[in-house]
Amino acid sequence: MSKSVYNYVGDQWRTPSKEHKAVQKERLLKYRREDSTTRIERPTRLDRARKLGYKAKQGYILARTRIRRGGMRKHAITSGRRAKRTGIAKITMGKNLQMVAEERTSKKYPNLEILNSYWVAEDGRHKWYEMIMVDPSHPVIMADSKINWICNRAQKGRVHRGLTSAGKKSRGLMNKGKGAEKIRPSRRKHMSRNKQSRTPHPPRKS
Repeated sequence: MSKSVYNYVGDQWRTPSKEHKAVQKERLLKYRREDSTTRIERPTRLDRARKLGYKAKQGYILARTRIRRGGMRKHAITSGRRAKRTGIAKITMGKNLQMVAEERTSKKYPNLEILNSYWVAEDGRHKWYEMIMVDPSHPVIMADSKINWICNRAQKGRVHRGLTSAGKKSRGLMNKGKGAEKIRPSRRKHMSRNKQSRTPHPPRKS
């Protein structure tokens, strides 16, 4: 069975050759000189962009966002406590970096909705993600039956509610069955339900 062009592009990203590594090194030199969020004309990873909903038509906008790697940068506490209780090292966020990058991009383009995003590069200090954004008020988007669901008011600010692919992964919604009993509809809702179930019932009236 013959493979499509997108399969070959994906293979190059999964197992990069020497030529691909050299190209990626040149890209990193360019990315480091750019702003934290830069609008781009076409996707770097066409296979991933197509899988995540990108189409080369009006109303679709692409941007590349840089985000620093690592855990939370917390300041040292000067008040009295022993060193292990200062709460500085080994503290990570409850969100993954990709979700944080999506939220920052959404704040820069408030009239657009983030459809999805994908990884493109990283070095020792930063990671770069490319965002697929959609203009919900564009007439081409409104007329397309496959994407006009994003024009609904319920999709407004979807990235800040964890509705993108990266957001769902960060919330644990990619897992089903055994081991995923506490993540639906959300961790917070599950905890509140347990609190309600543990409260003692009022005494019955005799």
